[in-house]
Amino acid sequence: MIAKKIQPILILVALIWIVEVVNLFLGHRLVSWGILPRSFSGLIGIPLAPILHSGIWHTVSNTIPMVILGALTLAGGKRMFWETTVSVTLLSGLLVWIFARDAYHVGSSGLIFGYFGAILARAYIERGITTIAIAIVTVMTYGGLIWGVLPLRSYVSFESHLFGLISGVAIIWLNHKFRKSRSTPQ
Repeated sequence: MIAKKIQPILILVALIWIVEVVNLFLGHRLVSWGILPRSFSGLIGIPLAPILHSGIWHTVSNTIPMVILGALTLAGGKRMFWETTVSVTLLSGLLVWIFARDAYHVGSSGLIFGYFGAILARAYIERGITTIAIAIVTVMTYGGLIWGVLPLRSYVSFESHLFGLISGVAIIWLNHKFRKSRSTPQ
């Protein structure tokens, strides 16, 4: 029963791990399909970066927060989950492609930060008991995540983290504004 409810996140995590196993056998050469800023070939990385990782440990370290924050995002419904997932992936990926330093950017942490931002933005905008409770659980569990937006380690794409967080907040805000303008009589 629970597996059915969180099926979308399980599908996403299974895809990440299938790609990781293939990538492992290829000596992690698939990393070159990640986002390479300001290069034409790096555009393919925008939709692919969240499912590509630089190694087993990178994949493991993203799996648990992906499941938890993905499940908390899924609490808003499957449609909201997929809209958030696709929108954050594309917007944060585009921002990384435009503004990030010249290196391959891969991993689902940008999407994870997007979920974090979306959860907090929903609580602030909607101010419902459920969204606030989910935001409190999120901050208590992953509040330290916010340090990831700082350039503390050269081998970590803080840009993906920062733009994922910004994208998560922006997507929820834009969604709210769009729904509000459609429901307002003119």
